[in-house]
Amino acid sequence: MWFVTDKDAPRLKIVKVDLAGKLPVFEDVIAERSEPLARAQIVGSRLVLSYLKDASSVAEMVSLQGRPLQRIHLNAIGTASGFSGKPDDPETFYSFSSFSQPGAIYRFDSSTGKSSLFAQAEAGFDPAAIHIEQRFYASKDGTSVPMFIVHRADLDLSKGAPTLLYAYGGFNVPQLQGYSATRMAWIQSGGVFVLANIRGGSEYGKAWHDAGRLLNKQNVFDDFIAAGEYLIGQGITTREKLAIEGRSNGGLLVGAVVNQRPDLFAAGHAAVGVMDMLRFDRFTAGRYWVDDYGYPNKQEDFRNLLGYSPYHNIKGGVVYPAMIVSTADTDDRVVPGHSFKYTAALQAAKAGPKPHIIRIETRAGHGSGKPTDKLIEEYSDIYAFLAKWTGLELKDDAAK
Repeated sequence: MWFVTDKDAPRLKIVKVDLAGKLPVFEDVIAERSEPLARAQIVGSRLVLSYLKDASSVAEMVSLQGRPLQRIHLNAIGTASGFSGKPDDPETFYSFSSFSQPGAIYRFDSSTGKSSLFAQAEAGFDPAAIHIEQRFYASKDGTSVPMFIVHRADLDLSKGAPTLLYAYGGFNVPQLQGYSATRMAWIQSGGVFVLANIRGGSEYGKAWHDAGRLLNKQNVFDDFIAAGEYLIGQGITTREKLAIEGRSNGGLLVGAVVNQRPDLFAAGHAAVGVMDMLRFDRFTAGRYWVDDYGYPNKQEDFRNLLGYSPYHNIKGGVVYPAMIVSTADTDDRVVPGHSFKYTAALQAAKAGPKPHIIRIETRAGHGSGKPTDKLIEEYSDIYAFLAKWTGLELKDDAAK
């Protein structure tokens, strides 16, 4: 039998054990690598392995004894998933997508090592006309952090362009390339979309997660702030054209960095965010988040949480960027009270002349499974708001 394990291997490795032995002994088959192992599957008496390399998928095939056979050629730099199969069947399927390519399904024959397109969604635009670039920038403590920069290939960046910067930074969740019709509307309208792979996720394994949780949470905010400073310093955008966005734990991210650097951004969207870090564990699923945030009833954690809690650190009399907060009335993951309290406190603080508003969806939850019509209405409102305050002219047919 073959197993994926994190024993003495935080980025995961593969071991095997012969059950016929009197005292089964686990033997290493594939040692831990510098890239975290995302998935391993036995397909046609071969091991198909998928790794994350700088937040992009790479895949390869090895023998059951660990001997390298071949690298699996993916369509481009992006995100692949799947590779499920049976030991006696050489055929498997995997999905692939990127910022400019909607999801496609490929058939892979492990006996020949060849991939073939099985099904692909129509893009409605030329993917080659979209420029995707990965860069690395230095955070406050010198840590190198990757980011993806996406825009139309013909976009003039000489004066900086309206830019939407997105990140998550928590719960061991990697932020990978994937197609989004709403983001493509922003890009096709002449905006730049940037995904920053800040600490707190699993892009580089457990150590990357640990560096952005508990008492290290400030690293997450420093990484995001440094991303904005880098984009401005490189002339990709300006302070007057930079908007930020985050969802859930990413909503907390937006709220925290706006408090810490209100001068750096023109606008922000905090979606279904965790905004009261001193009471998050008292509502619904919040009690499960203590592994990432800490325990508010423990002194050291309390002081750390109080230091960055979005609700508790709003600065009165300071000019804030334009802010739109979004939530839903039946969100049972992050209760809407977080967003209500944060928005009310921001409005009461008289934080400058720009609007600080909230959008409350009815008959909806945290986001998963939201109907297409609600998504269209939601992002029409939100991106129109961000476009207004960054100078972007949205085009009606941009997402087609």
